[in-house]
Amino acid sequence: MTSVKQFQVAFDCASPLRVGRFWCEVLGYVAPPPPDGFATWDEYNDSLPVEERDSWFVCSDPAGVNPRLFFQRVPEGKVAKNRVHLDVRAGTGLEGEERLAVLEAECARLVALGAVRVRLLEADGEEESCIVMQDVEDNEFCLD
Repeated sequence: MTSVKQFQVAFDCASPLRVGRFWCEVLGYVAPPPPDGFATWDEYNDSLPVEERDSWFVCSDPAGVNPRLFFQRVPEGKVAKNRVHLDVRAGTGLEGEERLAVLEAECARLVALGAVRVRLLEADGEEESCIVMQDVEDNEFCLD
C-alpha cells in the first residue's frame, strides 16, 4: 500500500495572483522562478492570451517543510463558509494576555495586507483565544 508523502492546499478563487501573493506575505512563502525567457511572473502572465492570464499561481515554503499552495481561477464566486480553512499559528505555546498580544499584533499586520478581522474567539477554559479572519477574497482563516 502506498502512502502519501506530500500534499498541497488548493484555493479556488477569482484572482489567483492577488490571493496567492497575499498568502505569500502572510506565510513567508515564495513563488518559484518565472519560466525561462521571462524576468518576472507578471511579464510571463502578460505574454499569455487574455483568457489565460491570472488563471493560476503557486507558492511554497522556502524551507520546503510546509505544503505548497496552489491557487486556481474558477468562474463561480464564494457563496458559503469554507469547509476547510488554514490556521495561521502565530501564538503557538503562548497563553492568556501574552498570546492575545501576539495575535493582535499579527492581526494588524495581516489587515495591512488586505485581510479582514471577523471576530475574536476568547479563551474558554478548553481552547485558547484565536482571531477569525478573511483573506483578500473573503476566505475564512484562523489566526491561532
